[in-house]
Amino acid sequence: MTQPDTLSLTFGALADPTRRAILARLLAGEASVAELAEPFAMTPRAISKHVSVLEAAGLVSRGRDAQRRPSRIRAEPLSEIDDWLTAYRRLWTQRFDNLDRRLARQTKGTPDAETQ
Repeated sequence: MTQPDTLSLTFGALADPTRRAILARLLAGEASVAELAEPFAMTPRAISKHVSVLEAAGLVSRGRDAQRRPSRIRAEPLSEIDDWLTAYRRLWTQRFDNLDRRLARQTKGTPDAETQ
């Protein structure tokens, strides 16, 4: 059985809004499952399952602090998404630059070759 690639695991983990909210909370610092469960109408056990999915995708690591197992965010998988988006970002930038040039020509009253 082949393992899914890390990008697919990351996107799969981020597909759920609860998991995205957990990551947003972890941006403020590490938290236990009980602390992560506070804003949700879910049991700590359900939140723990979400944290496990995030952990499997490499987005979260769990430590041990006495009786507490704090979760903390890991940025590496998010960096991989950013790398993947680079080509698309170039495309968007190019299209926005083209739009800027077109709007500038229209503002100056220069006829647009595409509309003639």
